[in-house]
Amino acid sequence: MTTGEASAAEASAGGARAGGETAGAVTAVPAAPGPVDDWERVVRWWDGAFVAIVVLTAAALALGGQEGRRLWVAYGAMAVLLAAYAALGARAARTRDQRRATAYVVVLVAGTALAVSQGGLATFLLFAAFTQIWMLLEPPWRAVVASTVLAAAVTVGMAFEDGFDVPSLVAAAPQMGVALAFAVLLGMWTATTMRRSDEHARLVCELRAAQDALAETHHRAGVAAERERMAQEIHDTLAQGFTSVVMQAQAATAALDRGETAAVRDRLGVVETTARENLAEARALVAAFAPLPLQDATLAEALRRLGDRFAAETGVGVRVEVGPGDGLAPASDVVLLRAAQEALANVRRHAGARSVVVRLARADGAAELEVTDDGRGLPAGNVEGFGLSGMRERVTSVGGTLDVGPGRAGGTTLRVRVPAVAS
Repeated sequence: MTTGEASAAEASAGGARAGGETAGAVTAVPAAPGPVDDWERVVRWWDGAFVAIVVLTAAALALGGQEGRRLWVAYGAMAVLLAAYAALGARAARTRDQRRATAYVVVLVAGTALAVSQGGLATFLLFAAFTQIWMLLEPPWRAVVASTVLAAAVTVGMAFEDGFDVPSLVAAAPQMGVALAFAVLLGMWTATTMRRSDEHARLVCELRAAQDALAETHHRAGVAAERERMAQEIHDTLAQGFTSVVMQAQAATAALDRGETAAVRDRLGVVETTARENLAEARALVAAFAPLPLQDATLAEALRRLGDRFAAETGVGVRVEVGPGDGLAPASDVVLLRAAQEALANVRRHAGARSVVVRLARADGAAELEVTDDGRGLPAGNVEGFGLSGMRERVTSVGGTLDVGPGRAGGTTLRVRVPAVAS
């Protein structure tokens, strides 16, 4: 075996290993940012490696005793390879443009074969040639075809160096056949392995995208839920307070027209008290505190205050009957208080009642709130409005139930049951 032939076999096998690694990098280019997102860095590294291989091959030819026209022809071929890579190969490696890649590989095969025909040490170029074929061409069968063409062309070039006769061609062919087999097998194995890695990387990218989308969905759902909660809080507190202020202001105006100064003063006092409580409720909502009535009182005390204020505002008789209903979880206290507020607001707006009874007691492992009025009762085909719908959601959120129906002696009864879990 000649020195050139030995170098060809060694370079081909080594090039196959390098080519297999680069081929894997090719298939590992992700479609979106993810675990394998450094392809540009790999290509920049290969730019420098390719130039270094060409320069070292040129130096090896000169130091190996090659001179004259053959040396300059080899140098010319390598210069064409560098120019072609700069114009076509480097761009194809970054854009995966197969037309540019194919054009460059044609120049690569011809230039490498020409350089080898002028000096056997030029087979070092096979390190770059096999690698670039596997790096640039897709799918793998195109790299197999190009590697075969390269091996055949280099075999002819090696035979041409020795005068291009049958014995030299026969001597070179087995060496390049072995090199080609190693290049193809290693390239295919590495490409398959890296293709699986690429698939894994793409799946990870998709998983991350799905997680981001899910997080965004949860965020939007959380925002919507918080808006719904705030709307319900405002409806249960501020809106009802403002309704009371409007009604008291109207009553004060009517009393003023009648010249009832004392009644006007009483109504304005209720307006001031309600406005102050509404302001405190608004501040509590902004600060995410517990409802103002529960900050310094038990649920029973809060219900009594609520009943007293409702009676003062409307003139409707309110009786609050509180059994052993305290000791609940804070969330349950809030639900029961808001339910009582909404029930009394509905009595104010719709019932035309003369009296209301508010009962709080424990029964069968649950705390039960019942608000009964003696008004006109539920209209036919009654449809729940925003207030009752929001109340039902509140009650359900703590595992409770809500029932609204006719009272035992007329009017309407609202009943809320929540688990009696101690706080």
